Amino acid sequence: MFNTIFPKIHKEGYKFLAISILITFVVLFFSKFLGSISLLLTVWVYYFFRDPERYSISNDDFLVSPADGLITDISEKSGPEELRLENITYTKVSIFMNVFDCHVNRSPIGGTIEEIYYKPGKFLNASLDKASEENERNYFKIKTNQDNEEIIIVQIAGLIARRIVCDVEQGHKLKQGSRIGMIRFGSRVDLYFKNKKVLAKLGQSVTAGESLIASK
Repeated sequence: MFNTIFPKIHKEGYKFLAISILITFVVLFFSKFLGSISLLLTVWVYYFFRDPERYSISNDDFLVSPADGLITDISEKSGPEELRLENITYTKVSIFMNVFDCHVNRSPIGGTIEEIYYKPGKFLNASLDKASEENERNYFKIKTNQDNEEIIIVQIAGLIARRIVCDVEQGHKLKQGSRIGMIRFGSRVDLYFKNKKVLAKLGQSVTAGESLIASK
């Protein structure tokens, strides 16, 4: 129960939480009303950076969600040209994370990271389709353990987000549900895959590392 109410936070959150707490103490000295608002913002900072434990199905016949949030797009798209996959058609599932969602991203399947590619960009609203081509983003190409297929994950910074955090490196071996990074303050994650049946629905709320997105 304690871990549910007070989950651990991602390492990126410590400095923001410390700054928020310091500001709250200073503001409280001058105004209880403004201090109360600052306290609420401090609580929000804590929960934004929360990093709760998640329990995946541990079955690579399935893809689990790489992010918490709302599924805003399910479509057939060409692969990212940044990874030289523009001539291959994938199923793309986009998951939009608002500022109240947990922002720690996870691997949808067990595998090895073949490539990571970071591209600077704009900070458009992450719910817009053109954010996939214009915003700051980070690409992961994962070779699956089971059938050596390529799964692509794209972290896309949003309107408020200003930094994509990557917690893994090329060659890193992942388990299904392993943490791969996070995006600060509102963003989107795109998942590309082939040869799988989509289980998720447009408009569905999903949980990183647990909700089923597709099956073999």
